[in-house]
Amino acid sequence: MPAFFSIRCFGEAKMKLTIVFAGLLGVFLTPALASTDINIGGNSNSGISGQQSVSVNNEHNVANVDNNNGWDSWNALWDYNTDLAAVRLFGKKKCIVHRMNKDAMPSLQTLDKLVKEKKLQGEGSGGPPPKGLRYSINPKEVSDLSKLGKPIASMCRGIPTYMAEEIKGTSLFFYRSGCYDINVLLLLNFSYCGEVIDG
Repeated sequence: MPAFFSIRCFGEAKMKLTIVFAGLLGVFLTPALASTDINIGGNSNSGISGQQSVSVNNEHNVANVDNNNGWDSWNALWDYNTDLAAVRLFGKKKCIVHRMNKDAMPSLQTLDKLVKEKKLQGEGSGGPPPKGLRYSINPKEVSDLSKLGKPIASMCRGIPTYMAEEIKGTSLFFYRSGCYDINVLLLLNFSYCGEVIDG
């Protein structure tokens, strides 16, 4: 009987040690896997209307930007696994998806570094003015969201979703349809143009 008791106590001690170790492992691993958040104020000097927050998730290679500004609120998602970007325009009840322009858009590592060094807060990094990108929206609705990858499909589910192509060169000056402009993180100005925005 005493031998059985001592084995049982050893088993309970081993289980407690395992639980403590797992808890400590979770404490140390969580910062490596968690998203990093910052807020950018929407003051008149920043060029941003509303309050923006950004999350960088290195585990899933995704960056998410939320702009909270009432009816003009939007959510942008950059999926570095598929090289696709999407913006959900809440007031328009539409989702626009396009290829990421890697020459203009920061890498996930660069964006993560800017976030962690708090270089996007307040007045921004003090660097050059934001780069401008303009997109023409295809009026044909995307029928299969699964082709866009899980993060974008989840964000755009339940609302009309459209693909867009970047407009480059002189065609910028001759575009006649209405455009919807967003300023992302004091880094990029996006213009989404086409009949979809007018409607």
